Amino acid sequence: MNLTIQRLTASVIRNGTRIIRMSVGLLLVLLAACSEKAPPSAAQPAPEVEVITVTTQTVPDEPEFIGRTEAFRPVEIRPQVTGIIQKIFFTEGRNIRKGEQLYLIDPVPFKAAYLSASARVAQAQARLVQAEQDLVRVKPLLEEQAVSKKNVDDAVAETLAAKAALEAARSDLVKAKFDMDNTLITAPVSGRIGRSQFYEGRLVSAQTTLLTTIDQLDPMYVNVSVPESYLLRRRRDLAERRIERPDIFQLRGVMTFSDGSVYPGEGLLDFADVNLRSETGMLQTRFTFPNPEGGFAPGQSYFYPGQFVKIRLKGYIRPDAILIPQRAVQQMPTGSFVYVIGEGDKAELRPVQASLWYENEWLIDNGLQPGERVVVEGFHRVRPGAQVTAVPFQGGKTPNSRPEEKTTQNAS
Repeated sequence: MNLTIQRLTASVIRNGTRIIRMSVGLLLVLLAACSEKAPPSAAQPAPEVEVITVTTQTVPDEPEFIGRTEAFRPVEIRPQVTGIIQKIFFTEGRNIRKGEQLYLIDPVPFKAAYLSASARVAQAQARLVQAEQDLVRVKPLLEEQAVSKKNVDDAVAETLAAKAALEAARSDLVKAKFDMDNTLITAPVSGRIGRSQFYEGRLVSAQTTLLTTIDQLDPMYVNVSVPESYLLRRRRDLAERRIERPDIFQLRGVMTFSDGSVYPGEGLLDFADVNLRSETGMLQTRFTFPNPEGGFAPGQSYFYPGQFVKIRLKGYIRPDAILIPQRAVQQMPTGSFVYVIGEGDKAELRPVQASLWYENEWLIDNGLQPGERVVVEGFHRVRPGAQVTAVPFQGGKTPNSRPEEKTTQNAS
């Protein structure tokens, strides 16, 4: 029994020693492998970015302003005589033509005044005839010394007085006829008539009472207020030849309604005020738009007086303009900037001044020159001064539309 135990113990000791030797050997092999020098890693390639080459082009400069529509001729209908309204001939809110009857003021007292003035004219004519006959009779008698010179002078004075009385009577007759004719009020222009402020039986006063208005809707006006800041910037751009334009009264306007629809006809600038409004700091301008449908029945016209619309100004162009994709322009607290790839394909942070945008592109006023390369894609891989691999930008380019101001222009 003891011999068996001794043999087992000796066997375990030999096996354990063998395992320890193998483990130590394996450990030495691993340490030797680790002690060998690792091969150097491959150099990192320069990051790839997509760029565009800056070019110049001629583009339209079309700022947008807020405007308000106005009737071409808003005509006030006021009575020329004081009296009682006897009849109204028109239907409110309808289109009328020039010369149509509108109101009738009770004509009876005015007819009486006219007849009385006619009678006074006849009376003055009779007096003048008698005075002239008396003068004809007394003149020969003076030569025969049958009458005194005073009698002749009296006859001459009577004739002159009779002529003056006739002229006064005739002027009274003209006034009486004017009053009688103006008891019937007619439309002075064609257009759309508004609501009547007075109805049958009401007393109206001459030249003070506003009966109604007629709006002439073809053509139409659109009043636009232009901020002083825009005028100053535009003058500076013209002086520096950044923009070009025709004569100011050849500028055109495109009108957009509140629902986004665009009016098919273009307006023409026909008025620019002389003074800025001190309370708003804006210059009042006016466009004339054709409105052939203004004579149609109510509800079929494109626009009405009093609407707020947008007016896009056409006629200005920018030669040698620099446009780059909007995504290329980044923002920082001090303003806008882009990454330009310079010599040695190294990235450079470049501050720029971006003023207008054309759909998907910014107009760059300062900071870039033709021929320079600007990063459009891959900003997260770019650092100032880092070397990059520049490849042409593969993104699609949307055709230029119209320029829009960086800040919306308001109008009063």
